[in-house]
Parts: sequence; C-alpha cells; structure tokens
Amino acid sequence: MLRKLYTTSHMEFQKKLLDFISQTMITSKETISVAESVTSGLLQLAFSQMPNASSFYSGGLTAFTLEQKVNLLKVNENAAKKSNCVSEDISGEMALNVAKIFKTDWSVAVTGYCSPVKESIDKIFSYFSFSYKGEVILSKKLELHPRTESLDAQMYFSEFILGCLKSEMRRAIILR
Repeated sequence: MLRKLYTTSHMEFQKKLLDFISQTMITSKETISVAESVTSGLLQLAFSQMPNASSFYSGGLTAFTLEQKVNLLKVNENAAKKSNCVSEDISGEMALNVAKIFKTDWSVAVTGYCSPVKESIDKIFSYFSFSYKGEVILSKKLELHPRTESLDAQMYFSEFILGCLKSEMRRAIILR
C-alpha cells in the first residue's frame, strides 16, 4: 500500500496548465512564491516542474504548525489560535507575507485539512488565497467528501488551486 502512494501516475500535474502559468509569468516578467500547509509542498513541486521555473518561481515555505505559521509567515497568533490556522483570513495573511518574504509579484497560499479530524469537525477542506502586487485578489474555500483519501485531497487541492491561478493570471495580466 505504501508503495502505491508514491507512483508517478499519482503525482502528475496537467502539463498544459503548468505550461500556461510558466509562459504567462515569463512573458509578464513577474515572479511568484508559495506558502502551503495542507498541500505539504505539492504546489512547490508543481512550480519546480514548470518550464524555466527559475526565471519566475522564487520559492516557497511549508509550515504545518501554528507556531511556524506565526514565526515564519507572520500570521496573527490570536486569529490562528481561534481557527486552528485554517481560515480565509489566515490564508490571506500567508499569501501576503510569503510575497513579502520572497519579494514576489504573485503568491499562492493554502491551509486546511486533508483528512477528517476533530478540529475540522470531521470534514476535509482548505482555504486558499492569491496575492498580486501586495493585495489579496482571491480567497476561496474548497470542500471535499470526508472519505477522500488524504493524498487524493492534497492533489485535488493543488490542481484546483493551479487552475484558479491560471484564471486569475489571465484576468490580471492578459486582460489588463
């Protein structure tokens, strides 16, 4: 069973999606960074697989605990304690602050639960946010069925977020 979790067929991202994001970032001469929790580095992996990633992808942080989200990503400690670090406000703060840390035009942030636990009221969901030029331009909640396998949830969150990023990039850069 453990071997199955790490097969490449389970970890593939949509090539057209990655190519679009890469080409758009390169053409616009803009940069991006990532702050993630629930996706545990999958978004960073996706960005690293994009063509010419080093020309626009500055890096990312994965912070699981409240302490690290407060210390590294400078989220509001009181708000983090109230929501167990999982809220729209927290994902927005993560997005704004990772962009400051890496000095990027864009950022993506996600926090949530990939398996049902007491703190999530036995639900699987995430909040994600995008920032662009110092402003949160999109924040959303994404919910999945509580029986979704955790790796499947993480992959779905990652793919969905990248798809939304494509739409926001199209709106912010291409259609301006």
